[in-house]
Amino acid sequence: MPATPLVLSYAQCGTCKKALKWLDARGVAYTLRPIVDEPPTKKELAGWIEASGKPVRKWLNTSGQSYRAIGKEAIEAMTDAQIVDALAKDGKLVKRPVVVVGEQVLVGFDEGAYDAAF
Repeated sequence: MPATPLVLSYAQCGTCKKALKWLDARGVAYTLRPIVDEPPTKKELAGWIEASGKPVRKWLNTSGQSYRAIGKEAIEAMTDAQIVDALAKDGKLVKRPVVVVGEQVLVGFDEGAYDAAF
């Protein structure tokens, strides 16, 4: 098992609650970081986005208030660098949870991906 995973989560997020319940049920110890209070930095995002294997746009929480406030058209017009800036400024804009497990980064909750990582 790699080092203790870092979980960026939002307390009111249903998907985050599912992921934490899954981790707890399997006895996985983790460090919890509130994503709204401490959003990922641009430096963290640069490494994590690459490690996740997902394009930056897949890191957007498209069902959240922050996304709706900016607007789909405005976000579609943004460059990847502008999206990273926005993600670093607003944790609610980030798809969550974000789980950093060694060199692997999981975005959202996918039971199969969690099974493979843990």
